[in-house]
Amino acid sequence: MSFAPDSRSAGKSHRTSRHQRDPWVKRMTRSQEALPPHQQLPMPDRLLELRQSNDVQDDAAELQRRLAEDGYLFFRGLLDRHRLLNLRREMLTLMQAGGWLVQGTDPIDGIANPDARSTEGDAEYTDVYHQVYRLQSFHEIAHSRELIDLLERIRGCTMMPQPQNVARLWFPKFTEHTTPIHQDFVHFQGTHDNLTCWSPIGDCPRELGGLAVLKGSHKVDRVLEHHFSLGAGSLHMDPTTHSELNDEWHTTDYEVGDTLIFPALTIHKALPNLTDDRLRVSLDNRYQRVGDPIAEHMLNPHLGSMSPLTWDDVYENWDSDEYQYYWKKHDNPVLPKITEYLDKAFDEAVELTRSGDERAQLHLQRIANRDPTSDQGKVASEVLAGVE
Repeated sequence: MSFAPDSRSAGKSHRTSRHQRDPWVKRMTRSQEALPPHQQLPMPDRLLELRQSNDVQDDAAELQRRLAEDGYLFFRGLLDRHRLLNLRREMLTLMQAGGWLVQGTDPIDGIANPDARSTEGDAEYTDVYHQVYRLQSFHEIAHSRELIDLLERIRGCTMMPQPQNVARLWFPKFTEHTTPIHQDFVHFQGTHDNLTCWSPIGDCPRELGGLAVLKGSHKVDRVLEHHFSLGAGSLHMDPTTHSELNDEWHTTDYEVGDTLIFPALTIHKALPNLTDDRLRVSLDNRYQRVGDPIAEHMLNPHLGSMSPLTWDDVYENWDSDEYQYYWKKHDNPVLPKITEYLDKAFDEAVELTRSGDERAQLHLQRIANRDPTSDQGKVASEVLAGVE
């Protein structure tokens, strides 16, 4: 079984049956009981289908209207399928070398080694992640001309990718670490007009854990209150506490090449990876107008604060300098990182730990393990010692 393109079908449309291409796909068999209430998802029949916008891909005015109305744009097959599959093989080969995949299997199938389960915040996760992050092909995808041309039609100006590209690599049966409901601004900052582009690196049916967006939620036009959570970013918000928000969650069975685009205030979340043994691989890159402010931390490699990684490290084995330090040719004002969101989450995790919350204890343990001499690391160690 393989995600690799079949040379016999070269040149044919990629819109063949998902189950024909990926016979390993199994329907959801696990419940959501492992998820805390704020991460639990609507039942599948309440998840609405994403609206496709391929029909207006060249109509700037209609793209802008739909984005303003729905808070997202979704395109089938926007990115080159074969290029993404080649990237998938490169990424998963490194993950297999790091012990994340079952040895002896084809890396492109992404058959996870359950003994290697880890996530953002774990040192063992970052060690393998940063090997993947060094791939030239991974960073080149962010500069895909077909995507940037589309973003420039949407915004009506020159756009650039922010340098901090992000890969999301999620293990199965690790649902408590599913990315919670949030707005991207709390993590990536800059301006509310920045656009996130999420693409699966391989087919991603619902049970593998693609993204779901809350239709029209960007219209709140402000950053909402976020609280501590497990999962990427350690922050979640609760839409049910805001009467102006609806309950229209939209998602789809994503296919390789599909792209979901949304601004920094759109509320979204990941679906849990409910498969038996498949790693979910995706990337989310962020784009801004040339000349708009950028948050200082977005100029650094992802997770570089958890384990040292410089751009010189990333570029060490590249055979081209075309996309190295490309952002320095633009005069984008640099803003200091807003730390209040994560500071608040840390304080909440401290109080929850003292009251016996095991999820908060795990969060503090990770901080204490990876950075014991930092201010938060010292506080985490002290609090954990008091509850043992």
